[in-house]
Amino acid sequence: MDVKRLTSGLLGFPLVLIVLLMGNKILVDVALSIIALLAMNEYFNAVRKVSNPVRWIGYASCFSIAIIHIVPPEALNMVVILAVPTILMILFVQVIATDMKISFKDIAYTFIGIFYVVFFIMFVAFIDGMKDGKILIWYALFAAWGTDIFAYIVGKYFGKHKFSKVSPKKSIEGCIGGTIGAVILILLYTYVANTYWEMNYSYLQIGLIGIVLSLIGQIGDFSASTIKRFVDIKDYSNLIPGHGGMLDRIDSLIFLAPFAYALFTIL
Repeated sequence: MDVKRLTSGLLGFPLVLIVLLMGNKILVDVALSIIALLAMNEYFNAVRKVSNPVRWIGYASCFSIAIIHIVPPEALNMVVILAVPTILMILFVQVIATDMKISFKDIAYTFIGIFYVVFFIMFVAFIDGMKDGKILIWYALFAAWGTDIFAYIVGKYFGKHKFSKVSPKKSIEGCIGGTIGAVILILLYTYVANTYWEMNYSYLQIGLIGIVLSLIGQIGDFSASTIKRFVDIKDYSNLIPGHGGMLDRIDSLIFLAPFAYALFTIL
């Protein structure tokens, strides 16, 4: 296993643990806002090869995560819903105000980036703010990062059949092994939650949720790779040794976060 990759993971995990377990809602939201800002910058740097994104609106939208906790719960859905057309309106105003020096293509790449990075990360904050959110958030993390870890290990030693040209190093064996490993990890976590934290989660329901989230997370990973192939880069940055950029590290997590929130709401 890559030493840099392992070292970065061992150093980063305690930080995540401290923020999510010990941090209050304000600290978590601010931390997620900073993560969004780093990821947004990496995305803009990637697509600047094919467009001229409107960076200021992207960066400004990242800070909305830091203050989302001050929005009254009863108004939160309306605020999030209105944010989408408002951002789109501001972007079109940029085209008009600059006499089309900023083009439709520029605002299209900007809008996709904001939706992909900011709105998806915002659902991580929503999960953390749910009842028992401090417990539920780890299901999303285990589904994303557990899949990554087991897919890497299984693919490295047993991968023989390539999955897609989008990500040539990934194998069918790795994808299957990643999901199986993540579900086992999630079920073990459920045993701890039910036994020691007096939860009453159904192993069957949690297992099915684990499978769904793992598969969606892998689609998120391939989606991030699709963007990288389009702009011809290997990693979004070298921020995290052995892992690439922030967006490389969270691509599967943010993609599955909205679905995790929906499933946890039903659960």
